[in-house]
Amino acid sequence: MSEIGSISQPLRVAIVGAGPAGFYVAEHLFKQKKLNIEVDMYDRLPTPFGLVRAGVAPDHPKIKSVVKIFDKVASNPGFRFFGFVELGEDVTVEDLRNHYHQIVYTTGAQTDRSLNIPGIDLIGSHAATTFVAWYNGHPDFRELEFDFSQESAVVIGIGNVAVDVARILCRTTDELAKTDIADYALDALANSNIREVHMLGRRGPAQGKFTHLELKELGELEDAEPYVLPEEAKLDDLSASTLANASRGTARNVELIEQFSLPKQSDKSKKLYIRFLVSPTELVGDETGQVRALRLGHNELYATEAGTLRPRLTDRFEVIPAGLIFRSIGYRGVPVPGVPFDNNWGVILNEKGRVIDPETKSPRVGEYTAGWIKRGPTGVIGTNKPDAVETVNLMLDDLNSDSVLEPSFPGPDAVKKLIMVRQPQFFSYDDWRRVDESEISRGEALGRPRLKYTRIDEMILLKNS
Repeated sequence: MSEIGSISQPLRVAIVGAGPAGFYVAEHLFKQKKLNIEVDMYDRLPTPFGLVRAGVAPDHPKIKSVVKIFDKVASNPGFRFFGFVELGEDVTVEDLRNHYHQIVYTTGAQTDRSLNIPGIDLIGSHAATTFVAWYNGHPDFRELEFDFSQESAVVIGIGNVAVDVARILCRTTDELAKTDIADYALDALANSNIREVHMLGRRGPAQGKFTHLELKELGELEDAEPYVLPEEAKLDDLSASTLANASRGTARNVELIEQFSLPKQSDKSKKLYIRFLVSPTELVGDETGQVRALRLGHNELYATEAGTLRPRLTDRFEVIPAGLIFRSIGYRGVPVPGVPFDNNWGVILNEKGRVIDPETKSPRVGEYTAGWIKRGPTGVIGTNKPDAVETVNLMLDDLNSDSVLEPSFPGPDAVKKLIMVRQPQFFSYDDWRRVDESEISRGEALGRPRLKYTRIDEMILLKNS
């Protein structure tokens, strides 16, 4: 067995990406009590936690409580955080190879899947991923503008992110003011003129990708009423035949959707239309290039040879007037500089977590991946934990077989000196804690859970003050 991992020669690991997957990798590494392990975690932002901070809806504080676990991981004496250090800009893969025995890429999925229909690039058509990042205060997206003077908005998709977007559009100012939504987003949405939100699903109620709790919340909004067309709430024969073997969550969703389809009288000012078995086929614009409507095709379900139910267009179409469109059909990973990438799947080229060389088809020694950039954007935050364990187990197997990198400068001081030269404004975890404490303090003064810093220069000023 290798001597690496001993007190005199700790196993040095670099984790690139400070989201849930990265912290779960670090957590499982630190559980190896027979090994002495040092973990350096990198992120291109000064702030850790990835989509927990920049992706989880602000009105879902319970989900964000997972950061308490990550905080505990960061308190391990073997942990260091190098925030505001970007791979490909401040350091390279070769730099990491020169300083670590193993490297793990956990950069997540940072962009959206494309929707190839006419008019998709019209003014007013946006990726839901950018809207989510905007209202969560991500520094890269804070300058974006969305035209809330429109009366009708459409959310293409019916997964949890789509539900989040629709819900945020329907929330009252008072509801949003109780959250950690970015201050500029709160101001913009307070002046929103949107009165109708249409959320579109290609398949039927039994195939919805939302969780029951997410769906249930749509019926509990203070000033928005959910509506489902009775003919779309009714299950087709194929879906009805599979419901007996469906999960309890799916059955409860179907029941709730049926309730949403019942006649009702409501004095709420906003209407949320949850549509099923429809697909957008074209965005229609005016002479200025502004989107004005969306053309929808009606679908029917058919069974594939594998037994799954897929949608296909019929000869029925309709047009929905709308001046604001959000595409929410899934996240997609972006290439990591210096790391093999599978463009078809939008993930790092890997085999169960080992990074694969595209030419030799063999694992690249000492390089691994975990999370969405490994498997694609599937599951919830907790799904990243077993995924991370799978990767770490491979790392340990390779350590036991002496298949690790041989860094020229394995000491912890060497890489810190390099970072201080390349990016002297890097953020340590203590620097992040200072930002965190200040955000909470600023929020308390306004009766809010926190008031986020959304500009990196403001964070740097706070760090250096």
